[in-house]
Amino acid sequence: MSAQIDLGRRRFLSSSAQAGGLLLTVQLVGGAHLMAQANSGAVLNHGLFVAIDAAGIVTVTCHRSEMGQHIRTALAQIVADELEADWSKVVVEQGLGDPKYGDQNTDGSRSVRRNLTRLRQAGASARLLLRQAAAQHWDVPLEEIQANNHRLTHSGSERSADYGEVVAIAASLPVPDAEGVPLKARKDWRYIGKGVANIDLDEVLAGKAVYGHDVQLPGMLVAVIARPPVLYGSVKSLDDSAALKVGGVVQVVRMPKLEAPAAFNALGGVAVVARNTWAAMKGRDALTIEWEHGDNASYNSDAFREQMLESIRKPGEATRNHGDVPAALNGAAQTVSAEYTVPLLSQAPMETPAATAVVTADSAEIWACTQTPQSTQRTVAGALGLQPAQVKVNVTRLGGGFGRKSKPDFSVEAALLARETGKPVKVIWTREDDIRNGYYHTVSAQRVEAGLDENGKATAWLHRTAFPPIGSTFNPADSTPSHGELRLGFSDNPFEIENLRLERVNATGHVRIGWLRSVANVYHAFAVQSFAHELAVAAKRDPKDYLLELIGSSRHIDLAKAGVEYDNYGDSIETYPIDTGRLANVVRAVARRSNWGAKRKEGRFLGIAAHRSFLSYVATVVEVVVDKNGEWSIPQVYMAIDAGTVVNTDSARAQCEGGAIYGLSCAIGEITATNGVVDQGNFDTYTVARMKQAPGAIDVHIVDSTYAPAGVGEPPTPPFAPALANALFEATGKRFRDLPIPLRVKAS
Repeated sequence: MSAQIDLGRRRFLSSSAQAGGLLLTVQLVGGAHLMAQANSGAVLNHGLFVAIDAAGIVTVTCHRSEMGQHIRTALAQIVADELEADWSKVVVEQGLGDPKYGDQNTDGSRSVRRNLTRLRQAGASARLLLRQAAAQHWDVPLEEIQANNHRLTHSGSERSADYGEVVAIAASLPVPDAEGVPLKARKDWRYIGKGVANIDLDEVLAGKAVYGHDVQLPGMLVAVIARPPVLYGSVKSLDDSAALKVGGVVQVVRMPKLEAPAAFNALGGVAVVARNTWAAMKGRDALTIEWEHGDNASYNSDAFREQMLESIRKPGEATRNHGDVPAALNGAAQTVSAEYTVPLLSQAPMETPAATAVVTADSAEIWACTQTPQSTQRTVAGALGLQPAQVKVNVTRLGGGFGRKSKPDFSVEAALLARETGKPVKVIWTREDDIRNGYYHTVSAQRVEAGLDENGKATAWLHRTAFPPIGSTFNPADSTPSHGELRLGFSDNPFEIENLRLERVNATGHVRIGWLRSVANVYHAFAVQSFAHELAVAAKRDPKDYLLELIGSSRHIDLAKAGVEYDNYGDSIETYPIDTGRLANVVRAVARRSNWGAKRKEGRFLGIAAHRSFLSYVATVVEVVVDKNGEWSIPQVYMAIDAGTVVNTDSARAQCEGGAIYGLSCAIGEITATNGVVDQGNFDTYTVARMKQAPGAIDVHIVDSTYAPAGVGEPPTPPFAPALANALFEATGKRFRDLPIPLRVKAS
């Protein structure tokens, strides 16, 4: 039986001595309280558990989802460093969906930045308890006990002990004040700030890691669903006779019709439940369905794009304004304007959504590749008429997520079918399902105008943005871009321009709009950084130098003083100011890495872009070559990132590499719709980066920084598309203002 001690952020509230182990419950949200019951486990509002058993094995329970970003490794690194643990004795358990953990949403690039200090305190507090236990056991002063690499030693003698030898004593001691426990100096860190291999690597390579598609339960059935091809459509008529004749098909189920708002609910349609995946898919192919498409059948993406372009040519609602932009534009020596569009995009993770459910009259258990286990818990409970506490959510590994798996609609489908059939049911989304029935990254249109003086300096900047907001998924009548989306690369424009005006324009959603890696930063960075390059060309200036001139002096931008609604990614503006000096620094760093300005090999051209998102600063240089047939390739990409304190440099570098390739996919991919039906269905029609388009090499420079930790997973993506477009302009003289960029281009 494990001994248990609860460690809160401010203090450790209870302890109990039981032979065998030490369990540390760490509060994760400052100001919240732990409710502890001695000897019977902790009931906590926000927490992460760290256990040490009698064998000295340290188990860290990770409450965030692992989808290739190595968060299980990073969180364990933090604890192990302050604990002075032997890395070979550290294991990680995946936490269930449970409110006691606090925020479990694995999105927003915030897992490390929200947990670094708290987990350091947890590890340091555990280390102190172990030192106190050794001091008591040997009857020596505490200051004579050192902890190093999983062993406790007494400086006045040759005595030493492994951590596991003293955990029972440690569990019986009064608990320390976590905030009063000294933390290591940065120079003494052993794991934090280092490249540590993925703790799950062996399991993944051996094929032992369980992903959503891998779940197997006794008696389990498999289901695929024919979903309405148009949002809020429904089944008008159904002939399932042929489907029921397919060998292995057990049942055909008409799913409940989706009523607005879509939110995270099941889309409806017809499910084919079978004994195996192939039978379910063949059965679905055999269905004869006549659909009632509904109002969204009027949606045609080409026509909608033109409507959005018309809308941004008219004044919108100002969300940030200083100076007199109209007067400055009228008095400018030169004016420049451009319009940019970005289409709908699919997250397209390599592992499509999958969830397995077991449902009884008063409970449900889910196994899912989910980024949001608590949202899954709540949404499934609502669909089944249960309380969230009656729903258990097991988080599998995720084969990528990118925001798609933040939506638990696929878990709801599995739960509804498990209840209907009385059997465990796994719902599998095919690639076509994922592409045609997803939560799409929104379509956008933007117009930017600038005035330049006689020296080419920008004196006025007007930027309008229009896009169907994410809010339309939760309220179809919502057509106003939210401040939460505007603060993603729009409201926080970093340029030092005397006259600046930002306006939003409404647009109506016709598909489910959701978030995708870096969200609105993708299209806002594309417009801002592409236009910066256009201004440099108009001013006959070097693009890198002109970008630095636009950024201007090193300063902290005070949007509150300007009356702008801005939540700074949910974190303190004092801790994470909008720091133009750091943005300029990554521009200079990437210019050095890419040898910007030096004569390059004939036929090679560079484009540059920089952007702040998720509290980090990234600059990207893309090098392109265009052959005689107009087909372009990318020999080299250079990136510089300032993400503050980085826990794992190897995973940060991998995230930058992956973010660059994902940004490339965003630049060449496109979702279109005809009469409300998505035209694309698989990677033959929805373009993502293949080996032929992928960069030959990606050089990543991580700025050595002592600032607070910021995001890493999402910030590398937004600068890529504009850097690519700018490089292609240098190569061809042709502007690429409308994504997707074709894979074959012609000189202007």
